[in-house]
Amino acid sequence: MMHIAPHIVRAIASGRPVVALETALISHGLPPPFNLEVALQAEDLIRQSGAQAATIGIVAGRPTIGLTTDELNLFANREGILKTNISNLAWTITRQAWGATTVSATMKLAYRAGIRVLVTGGIGGVHRDVEKTLDISSDLSTLAETPMLVVCSGTKAILDVRKTFEYLETMGVPVIGYQTDQFPAFFSRTSGVKLDMIAGTLEEVVQVSRTHWAAGHQSAVIVAVPIPAEAEIPQTEVEAALSHALAEADQAHVMGKNLTPFLLSTIEKLTAGRSLKANVALLLHNAQVAADLSHIWARTTS
Repeated sequence: MMHIAPHIVRAIASGRPVVALETALISHGLPPPFNLEVALQAEDLIRQSGAQAATIGIVAGRPTIGLTTDELNLFANREGILKTNISNLAWTITRQAWGATTVSATMKLAYRAGIRVLVTGGIGGVHRDVEKTLDISSDLSTLAETPMLVVCSGTKAILDVRKTFEYLETMGVPVIGYQTDQFPAFFSRTSGVKLDMIAGTLEEVVQVSRTHWAAGHQSAVIVAVPIPAEAEIPQTEVEAALSHALAEADQAHVMGKNLTPFLLSTIEKLTAGRSLKANVALLLHNAQVAADLSHIWARTTS
């Protein structure tokens, strides 16, 4: 059922570095025209480092590993693209629909294709009102059962950082801070959630990951990368904007899959566009880190 672009097939077969990227960010996370611009920039950064960029999505019911530029353009602009996680992945395929894959669906497809490094902005996690809604992202269960290296800047800013971290710890998912001692809070470099595992080099990250999997564990390893200092928004400012956005969402009865894009859009307005710039900065920085990581993984695998 899966189509893998020929250049990605060759790279995987020869053990060359490959980085997987999601499409939910393009279709549902960033507004046009920034969504396509950032997608292309991230791929360019990865390719310029000598790795292959494999952006993943469902094209008319067909899981596709390594989208073309034309397909990326469609994901950025086409109406009615489904936000696809592991719960509705089979539905999207069976209905021959277009699906923008979240971290969970992207991980599943990437792993089946033989890719071991994935990059995103922020993973899904535990929502702040989980006691009322039981809203926990399927990203977390997928991270607990899929042995991949996942580069991110913590969890999405609208989620509960501490509860997400505790959930990951409970499920046995190592969270390694790359040159940081705190679990990043997406727009902010610090969250108050201290990390026990801190790596100064990506070589150390790979070594720990290999030991983790050699011991029989099947979970992913999260590589937590803070946003570049020059793009950071102080956590107090983010929290103030988020509180206002949550109140607006409650009044407008926005919930479910519509909540995240609504909150991010409202925060962008409240921060006069700074949150969008910060989002782009951390995404591109993470892409560079993931590209470097994929080289080390490939080198130590051969």
